[in-house]
Amino acid sequence: MRGETITLIHRTPAGHDPGGGIIWDTEQETVEDVLIQDGSQSNLTDGIRPDGIRVAKTIHMPRAWPYRSLRGAKAVIDGVAYTVIGDPRPYTGGITPTRWNLTVELAAARG
Repeated sequence: MRGETITLIHRTPAGHDPGGGIIWDTEQETVEDVLIQDGSQSNLTDGIRPDGIRVAKTIHMPRAWPYRSLRGAKAVIDGVAYTVIGDPRPYTGGITPTRWNLTVELAAARG
């Protein structure tokens, strides 16, 4: 089994604005050998977005990727940026029989 290449977009604090809010910077990282699994898809039903859709995916990150928090990150797959849900952590225990040890849920809305 072989995964695909994706781009992760992380945000990092770059300072504070005059009101005390955080100013964010972004950095991109390419990750190879990521398994991509389609999730649920649905039409948006509100009146202002009649052609909108909501898409969910799950990715499985390779064990070789040096873990860092994905909270607030985005994953770009086939040119579409999906938002990471939550702050997933790698599997523990060391007896995972595959090359992948981190499951990440993603979501996006379009239209």
